[in-house]
Parts: sequence; structure tokens; C-alpha cells
Amino acid sequence: MSAEAKPLSGLRVLVPRGGTWGDLVSRALRERGAHTVIAPLVDFAHTSEEDKLVNALKDLEAGKFDWLTATSSTVADVLKHHNAVIPPTTSVALVGEATAVAFTDAGYPITRTPSEENSTHALLEEWSEIDSGSVLKVLTLRSDVAIPVLTEGLMSRGHDVTQVLAFRTVGVPASVHIREDIESGRINALLVASAKIAEEVAAQFPDLPSDTIVACVGVNTLETAAELGLPADADDPSHPEYPLKRALIETVESVIDQSDMLD
Repeated sequence: MSAEAKPLSGLRVLVPRGGTWGDLVSRALRERGAHTVIAPLVDFAHTSEEDKLVNALKDLEAGKFDWLTATSSTVADVLKHHNAVIPPTTSVALVGEATAVAFTDAGYPITRTPSEENSTHALLEEWSEIDSGSVLKVLTLRSDVAIPVLTEGLMSRGHDVTQVLAFRTVGVPASVHIREDIESGRINALLVASAKIAEEVAAQFPDLPSDTIVACVGVNTLETAAELGLPADADDPSHPEYPLKRALIETVESVIDQSDMLD
């Protein structure tokens, strides 16, 4: 397929996260014709629950948990930072391609991921062990801004869940060069992949060109973007840029599930 025939040709897209997540998304967008600029608008800082995290990881190494869950690739970084050991008696359930890649690269085992739709809800539906009648001890590690979908799903089934905020999500100022490229329209599409990123886009780029595509991934992201007044013209199917925006969102969703912004 020639570059001209690819659905995202003509887009220069700001990818607002780095690491495994950013690499996967950027590669998928380039394969469909877009040019990408990885410029993180969020980063990850030490948790406010450091003592609780350290104690939980000690219990993990001691084999006190039946399962460990993660839906963010950053959890693998946290585990590596703490030299955490996952014993063979503890199984690992993950959601999201970026999460699985990060765990594999870190040398951690993966027991279960959704086989169909790669989402938190699909994991809860397919995870046969959580409906076996036995009470499982589960350690869930997530961000401070995450919606605890997986945690609450496990607790509602009566399991013994230890939930720990493994890291904090913080905003990162864009460079002067990035701001100039956005204000001039040289970067003509912004990927908004979480509520926190929506907040950063609204705060850092208050005067977006009218033809800049703002592509929001996930219901929570859309709701936050609307509250912040981010442009939504291309959300109308009659808008001439609607097909391009949908192609951008669908490309991202093909490699990164919305759950990476949740639990």
C-alpha cells in the first residue's frame, strides 16, 4: 500500500506517552501512514503508598498471593525498580498488549490475558478461577488516577483483594519546540489517551488551530475532554474530518485497550 493510500496519510500525530505504550502506538500509526512525534505529557512518579507497596511486594515474594493483576505497562517498571520477585505459586493476570510486552521484557511470567477482546471486562468474564467458589488472595497494582474496574470486579465476587497504588501519574510540560509545532499546525493531530492527558492538553495548548484533530480514546477520556471544552467538531459523523479521526482512534484501540487507562 502506497503512503498516499494509507488511511492516516497527512497526519502528524502527537503521541502523549513514552515507553512501551508509546512505541506500540507510534508503530501502529506509522504503519497506517501517519508521522508520529512521541512527546510525553504525563510521567510516572513514586507512589504516595510506598510503605504499603514495599510490604505488599514482600508478601508477594513470600507467596502470600494467589494472583497478581496489572493493566498498565508501568506496573512492570515498578516491579523491576523494587527488584520484586513473583514466586511460581503466584499467577499473573494482565490486560493490554503494552502491559504484556512490558512484563515479558522484564522477565515476569504471564498466566492469563483475555483471549477475545483485550479488555478488563473481558478478563473478568474469562477468568474462570474467580468464579470457582474459592476465595482468592489477589494483589492489584494500579495508578493513583486509575478507575479500579478490575479491583472492584474481584471484590464484588468475594475475593480477598489487596489494592495498592503502585505509582502516581503526573503532568509533564511540553517542550517549546512541541508547543510551536502544535500552535503552527505542523502537528495536526493530538492523541488524548486518558483523562489526565486531557487535562494536560487543555492546560498546555489552550489555543489549538481550528483544524487540529483531537482524538480521545475511552469513555472516561471523552467525558473529561468535554468538561474541559476540548474541540469536538470532528466527533460529528457529518464533519469532513470524522473518517480520519475514527481511523486514528481505531488504530490506537487496535493495539492499546482502554483498560490501560483504568485499573
